[in-house]
Amino acid sequence: MAHLLGAHNLHLEYPTKVVLEAVTVGIEDGDRIGIVGRNGDGKSTLIRLLSGRLSPDGGSVVARKGLRVGMLDQSDQISPDLTITEAVVGTGAKHEWARDPKIRDVLEGLLSDVSWDARIGDLSGGQSRRVSLAALLVEEWDVLFLDEPTNHLDVTGVAWLAQHVNSRWPKGTGALVVVTHDRWFLDATTQMTWEVHDATMDIFEGGYAAYILQRVERDRSSAVTEAKRQNLLKKELAWLRRGAPARTAKPKFRIDAANALISDVPEIRDPVTLAKMSTTRLGKKVIELEDVGVTLGDRVIVKPFTWRLAPGERTGILGANGAGKTTVLKLLEGSQEPTVGKIGRGSTVNLSLLDQRLATLDHVKNDRVSEVIARHKTTYKADGVEMTPGQLLERLGFSSAHLSARVFELSGGQRRRLQFLLELLREPNVLLLDEPTNDLDTDMLRAMEDLLDTWPGTLIVVSHDRYLLERITDQQYAIVDGEFRHVPGGVDQYLQLEQAHSIKRDSKASEVSAPAGTAAPVPSGSLRPGSKEHREAEKEHALLRRKISKLATELVALDHAVASMDQSDYEALGKLAEKRAGLESERQAQEEKWLELEIALER
Repeated sequence: MAHLLGAHNLHLEYPTKVVLEAVTVGIEDGDRIGIVGRNGDGKSTLIRLLSGRLSPDGGSVVARKGLRVGMLDQSDQISPDLTITEAVVGTGAKHEWARDPKIRDVLEGLLSDVSWDARIGDLSGGQSRRVSLAALLVEEWDVLFLDEPTNHLDVTGVAWLAQHVNSRWPKGTGALVVVTHDRWFLDATTQMTWEVHDATMDIFEGGYAAYILQRVERDRSSAVTEAKRQNLLKKELAWLRRGAPARTAKPKFRIDAANALISDVPEIRDPVTLAKMSTTRLGKKVIELEDVGVTLGDRVIVKPFTWRLAPGERTGILGANGAGKTTVLKLLEGSQEPTVGKIGRGSTVNLSLLDQRLATLDHVKNDRVSEVIARHKTTYKADGVEMTPGQLLERLGFSSAHLSARVFELSGGQRRRLQFLLELLREPNVLLLDEPTNDLDTDMLRAMEDLLDTWPGTLIVVSHDRYLLERITDQQYAIVDGEFRHVPGGVDQYLQLEQAHSIKRDSKASEVSAPAGTAAPVPSGSLRPGSKEHREAEKEHALLRRKISKLATELVALDHAVASMDQSDYEALGKLAEKRAGLESERQAQEEKWLELEIALER
């Protein structure tokens, strides 16, 4: 593999802290690297140094001549006066860039829910962030650095991004370096893990699951073992092996060693005991929603559905941005009244909601952390052991110095952890979590999951973090096109439902844009804006764009299938080659129609 860039003896420090000390590392063609570590340990700093966005205090970074380096930085900003299209592809005529299937795929994958003519200044922070990511991905790069790319993406968007970066370069070429707390994304896209800690860096082979195994092995063989951390890692490793076997099928994941390490580790949760404890605390009735639906004006948010929460139920709720997930949580909490139907609550229900905002700490922002937790109960039981709030804080990554800090002085991740702790100290028996992973690194996510493993109540979680959902919940529901439904197949089934819904929507658009039984004609001349013909052409134009994007995705999947199969099976290879030729022919035909419409609409 060709060497792309390298760093030698990097040193960087701030007045109060050495961030990196004597770090030497290289990036080769074909590398797919994930970077993990605690918040504040220097992950983002490292990739800013490697990408040339930041200069080190000592050492050097040397790149191959002519190397194209792209980076998504957490602080990237785009001029608010630009439109989305201008920000992503410039000011050229649409047909000049739209003939590129990669550009269309990026726009459709990241920005299908917004008008491409919208101003950047009119977008939300999350939408603007997705525009920055799209503007980066439409360009050609030899090395791509991504800092928290899954922020503001829903489950479908994260799956799309994983597919995109996996198929972006031919095998063995290009390099991806990603900083993210999304552990599913790390496992889906990376083959090497860098752990940044204590001003240095350790390198592990494999994605996140393999990294966990190697950390357990490293800690076990170390002269000084961090017992608490090792137990958490072994517990997570047990889940990775027992609950998600697909993760362990990757090369270099030593299954025999993993089995030996977890042979004496019990299941992460004892569902019988937890259910029994939950029933004792809650009674048989928790929250019952009977034919409940929510409509705002002419818009149906959630169609009528019935759901009876059980004591000890652990459920994840899936759905696209704006699908109605938070609305369902508010129905459970009681802050949202249903438009139709009724809601009943058990007399013993003590409900707590950890929402996306940190506003619940505003009234104590000037208080010291020790003062805030002293107002709650003095002990908390976890794993059958009584713990003080201070011990819980330590378990969630706080030091003794943090106890004397004022709440407003804490980082976003620290305030998030404090908020979570305060909710637990209220001893709720129904806990609602709305995007609980915001601002948390992988170590803190693991600590939160560990506490929730022994929490004996009803747990409802809304999150785009696929790993977290699969880790702490036992079943999932999804909201697709306003319908709230059970998905026994979990996230994979939800993604299939979303794809089927998209195809159904495209079919309806086609029916509207053309008379029954006929294909919409492709105009050969210009179209008067606002006319019926113009509107029909726009609908057909959008439909063709989605069809072409879908065909491109199918072609990439087919190429991956060919690359992974036995190359001596000529009969099977011939069939796949024939199928690919058919798909490619269909895509070319659709692109020709699309370009004709594109030119006609621009005149």
